[in-house]
Formats: sequence, structure tokens, C-alpha cells
Amino acid sequence: MTDNHTSPAALIAVDWGTSSLRAWLLDADGQVLDARRSDQGLMQVANSDFAGTYHALVHDWVRAHGRCPAIACGMIGSQGGWHEVPYIETPAAPASLAERLAVIDTEAGAFHIVPGVMQAPAAGRLADVMRGEETQSLGALALDPTLAASARLITPGTHSKWITVEDGRLGTFATYMTGELYALLTAHSILGRPAQACAETPDPAAFDLGVATARDTGETGGMRALFSARSRWLAGELSAADTTAYLSGLLIGEELRSALGHDDHKIPICLIGDADLCARYQRALGHFDRAPARIIEDAARHGLWRIAEQAGLLAKEQL
Repeated sequence: MTDNHTSPAALIAVDWGTSSLRAWLLDADGQVLDARRSDQGLMQVANSDFAGTYHALVHDWVRAHGRCPAIACGMIGSQGGWHEVPYIETPAAPASLAERLAVIDTEAGAFHIVPGVMQAPAAGRLADVMRGEETQSLGALALDPTLAASARLITPGTHSKWITVEDGRLGTFATYMTGELYALLTAHSILGRPAQACAETPDPAAFDLGVATARDTGETGGMRALFSARSRWLAGELSAADTTAYLSGLLIGEELRSALGHDDHKIPICLIGDADLCARYQRALGHFDRAPARIIEDAARHGLWRIAEQAGLLAKEQL
């Protein structure tokens, strides 16, 4: 994916997670000169050779443009990553993240890593952490400044985050293991067996039924409803193919029921991430009488650019 730009490179932005790696070569205006995607996430990097993996990914960029500063977010800054970067506590602003960047000198240029964000435990509030989602959130605010005053940002995925924004800063947040639970239940539990030998496409109505079931559980909670993915199949209410769509609806619906609670309907909601997964959450939000949320893709790139600006990386002379 290369744009027709001839301007020199100013920054390499990297979103380096557990299972994948994305990199963008950006010019002085933040426009994409080139982009790469790799399956060399943290778990796939042999012998923890992060320097070699990074150089292999960008060496031709460096050959064409010279050494260039890089800025990365995600699990690359975790204990199992290239260099552990301590968390900063909420509330978190772009400036506070920019002040705490870790720096590694590489053949390609200085490699900066964005810290994660921690929510300290308090009365009625669990400790929580995120790495990567803070950068996505700041990217969303850069793309839609109207969200900065007050908003709830959702990053659907393996571990979905619900992040509160107030006055341009990231405040309280909560993690829901929705994606991981879905993967475990469909692959390793009795609930996923009916669909494993089925090649049919699930009916979208099964997803809607799952969301509505979770919404209506009330104080009973989603745990009580999980087994209905099997019992409704045995009773003939669901086809084998429909069971996974229903289970997805149950889990996402339970996440929304818990997260929305008595939330103010006037606070805007923004979905950040993969378009297909965000569309599924958008569909589920309709069952809770919520206005359509804005969907933002590629927020990480914009967040990395914003933090790099705050850190003064773009003004530094290139070697």
C-alpha cells in the first residue's frame, strides 16, 4: 500500500502487538508513503530478536530515506516485549505519554516506545491496564476533536476496552475479555461443538437473538444465559451453524449490558478498530436504543503521530 508521494520520510509509526505488527512510513505532513503488515507479533519473534525483526521490516525504507525516528505502541513495551516501559496512571494526556517514551538506538534510527496506561484500584473500581489502546484513543480524538470534551471510546477485540474521555484526557476504563472468551468457548467447550462440523453460514438473526437475550437477563447476568447456546440448539431454536453467532451476540450483549449500565445516553460513543468487528458492535448497540456510534479505523497511526509531535520527534534532524 504505497501513496504517490515524493516527499522525504519523517517518521516510522509502528503498532506492535502480541500476534501482529503494522508499520507506516510517514512524511512530514503525516501522510502515508508506504505501509507494511507482518505476522511477527511478540509471540512469533524468534529468540526475542526484536531488533532484527524491525530492521528486516524497514531496511529498504532506511536505504531509500536514511535513518528515521520510529515510535511504537502496543505490547512491544510490555514485560515480554523489546523493552518494558512503565505504565503511567490515569488521567492520561498526549503530553504525559510523550514525556515517558522509552528510546532504543537501532540501525534504522531511534526507536521510541509509548508507555501503557494503568488505572489504580480505588473504592468500587478495579485496577486495569492497557497498551496500545491509549494510542488508538488519542488517534480517535485527533480525527474527531468533538470527542475530546466527553465521550466513551470502545476498542473491540480480544480484550475490549471501554475508555472514558474528559477534557481531552483518558480517564477511567474497563476491560472485557469478550473476544478471548468467544475463542475459548467456540474452540474448547461444549458450546462450540455443534458448529465445528458445519459449513453453513450463520443467520445474522441468531446474533441479534443472542444480544437481546443478554440485554434481558437483568440482574441474573450473562453466565446464566451461556448454556442457552446449547439448549436452544437442542430445542430446535437454533441451527448448528447459528450457535456461534448466537454465542457472539450473548457475549457482546453482556459486555454492552454491563458497560452501559445507567450511562448517560447523551455521551457520544465511538468504536475504534477493525471495521467488521466494529460493525457487529454497532449492530448490538441498536438493541440498547443507542444512536449509531462513529467507527474509526487506523486510529493507532494517527495517535502515534500525535504523540510524536508532542515529543518533538518530528523536529529532530535526521542522521
